[in-house]
Amino acid sequence: MGAITGGIVASLMWTPAALCASRSSQLIGAPSAVAWVMTVGLVLISPTVLLTELPHLHAGPIALLAVSGGGNMAGLLLVYAAMRVGKVSIVVAIVATEGAVAGVIAVIGGEVLSPAVGATLALVVLGVILAARREEEPSRAGRRHTGRATYLAIGAATVLGASLYATGKVSTEVPLAWVLLPARLLGVLLVAIPLAISSRLKLTRAALPLVLAGGTFETLGVACFTLAARHGIAVASVLVSQVAALASVAAYLLFGERIGRTQVLGVATIVVGVSVLSALLP
Repeated sequence: MGAITGGIVASLMWTPAALCASRSSQLIGAPSAVAWVMTVGLVLISPTVLLTELPHLHAGPIALLAVSGGGNMAGLLLVYAAMRVGKVSIVVAIVATEGAVAGVIAVIGGEVLSPAVGATLALVVLGVILAARREEEPSRAGRRHTGRATYLAIGAATVLGASLYATGKVSTEVPLAWVLLPARLLGVLLVAIPLAISSRLKLTRAALPLVLAGGTFETLGVACFTLAARHGIAVASVLVSQVAALASVAAYLLFGERIGRTQVLGVATIVVGVSVLSALLP
């Protein structure tokens, strides 16, 4: 799976994961929703982990796995908390800049891009920014909620961006299943089990299919990104930012969230950027 294909497929996986996150966090709260999502992910990857030989790790990959797993788990906690008080299209659009964060880190870390590819990636980032814009004026209560959601989403984008970069760096040194393991294991050990022990782990009939689907799509998205990043962290990272545009459209169709003309322009910009990028890269 190349950088372009993997990045696009990862964004397609993370879009339904984001929609499930929005509803499940409102039903059972962010900590419980993340706990169940991580538990589902751990169950999914456990057979593959058990069948995959334990890699011989030194300090470098261990540190990268720690950043990858810890950042993934912490980032999801922030995302789900933001989803509980903010609109899907706003939160996801901000969080989607994690791809740009990871791409910038990759370039700073020495990944070389041609001027044409760099300009095209900038065009995709511009599309994400346009897709994130809102044209209506919210109420005062809405501003408070949106402000809190914005701060949480910015924090999530920063943490998840570092996680994406670490995931990409370690992807060529560690088998896929072991790259996916740390975040899900930490989520179960540090979130799910403490909540269960304190009798605060919630799950309702309505939330069950949401956390099952959310855990599945979230894990598949990370897997696709990991495979894509083996061919180029910067390209794969920016392309997963398409989840912003996809989630905006999905939120409009499913939840009635308004899409303005600027957001439509953002979606079109992303489509053009991806098309050009596909022609520029092998």
